[in-house]
Amino acid sequence: MHLVRFIPVGFFQWCENTWIGEAIRASRWSFAIVETIHIIGIGMLLGALLVIDLRMLGFGMKRQTVAQLSHEVTPWIRGALLVMIFTGIPLFLSEAVKLSVSAPFFWKMVLLLVVLLLHFTVHNKAASRNAEDGAWLEKMAACLSLACWLGVALAGRAIAFL
Repeated sequence: MHLVRFIPVGFFQWCENTWIGEAIRASRWSFAIVETIHIIGIGMLLGALLVIDLRMLGFGMKRQTVAQLSHEVTPWIRGALLVMIFTGIPLFLSEAVKLSVSAPFFWKMVLLLVVLLLHFTVHNKAASRNAEDGAWLEKMAACLSLACWLGVALAGRAIAFL
């Protein structure tokens, strides 16, 4: 699948011609620096979510409820999401035309949309409940969260190779 099926190619050309896209392409180090920060952001996010999701699955940190742990880790998740957004947009702008026909980028965006909807609805509800360990909603939310975020990360890495 390609994004040009859904969005006109002129949009992607316009994105590349923005001052941010041109500045990143013109610089020797900008793309690498922004991408490194982007990858650190997803590492922070996956680490924070892994702590919550493993607890929701009944592994580790049993002294705290899922709700307590989620409350403590949520600022890290939000911060990591902001880092990913504020670095992902410039990365996209620097090579929008190439990404418009990239299947891994398409799937990354689809999975990202799905997992963000999941996170801010089902996952947050499951994490904020004070349910007993092993409740089905928590386990389902944790498994879907882990699978989708891993898919986002793997699709992101595949962009460079496919």
